[in-house]
Amino acid sequence: MEQVFVGEYIKQRRTDLGLTQAQLCEGICEPMTVSRLERGKQAPSYNTINALLQRLGLPGNRYFALLSKNEADMDSLQKEILADKIQFARSAKEDRPEIRKQALKKMEKLEQLMDPEDHITQQYILSAKTSLGGPEGPYSPDERLTMLLEAIRLTVPRFDPENIGLLRYSMEETKIMNQIAVTYVQLGQKKTAFNIYRQLLQYIGEHDRDLAGFAGHYTMVAHNYAIDLTLEKRYGESLEIAEEGCRVCVRYGNYQFLPGFSAILAECFYFTGNLEQSKEYYFQAYYLYKAVGDRRNLEIIRQEMEERLGRSLPHQVP
Repeated sequence: MEQVFVGEYIKQRRTDLGLTQAQLCEGICEPMTVSRLERGKQAPSYNTINALLQRLGLPGNRYFALLSKNEADMDSLQKEILADKIQFARSAKEDRPEIRKQALKKMEKLEQLMDPEDHITQQYILSAKTSLGGPEGPYSPDERLTMLLEAIRLTVPRFDPENIGLLRYSMEETKIMNQIAVTYVQLGQKKTAFNIYRQLLQYIGEHDRDLAGFAGHYTMVAHNYAIDLTLEKRYGESLEIAEEGCRVCVRYGNYQFLPGFSAILAECFYFTGNLEQSKEYYFQAYYLYKAVGDRRNLEIIRQEMEERLGRSLPHQVP
């Protein structure tokens, strides 16, 4: 089997894309670090290599690196925090304070382990806090926007929401931009939010040559965009994006947002007068939410079906 060193691979991919070392690593590390990596003279941290690969449109989980004990512990904590974020989003309001508390403790441990100059981990923690809140509870939309802009500018100092396509980004950076769009909607700045959503979907389509590795990220952006379009009663546009999101979920076996897309399609078909299609997608959404144990959205779907279609469904997940 032919062996290819990661530095050589990064150099080839960077050259193919016409990027300088400085353009690739801005906000992540120094150009000298990339130079030494490409020449096999230095092995940066796992976080650094992963971020560089993602900016090149290459899913980091296809590659491996030898992690130090400290890096392995940090990686494990980040995965646990992500699991807490997912559980938090799916939980009832009364259950969220305890989930927030345990996630914040893990973030404290992560902060103790990270290097003070590790902007990538700092960025991850800031982003997680905007989703979960602080010790006193959720942050206001204004507070979240301030934190998210601080987070993105840790590694993208020249971030401009009007011109996203001018630079290259890691997956974490585009996740934060998605959060920024969501927050702009909450602040009533929908034009700015929709512009970010459109640019993100276009960016992922153009730069991430293997969508299989980025399917979950693509569907996350499409899901949020479709929801906000539905709230604006732009049902035709929302249907188009939600249908494409469903296709990506099924094609690449990434089902996290499939229940949400089904719920969006059910609502859009209802308001455009296609009641049979609406009923089909409501049932699909209901049983998908039931399968993953999402009580909050399950109750929303049940209520909408009763109010709009006159169909009764169980009140509780078994």
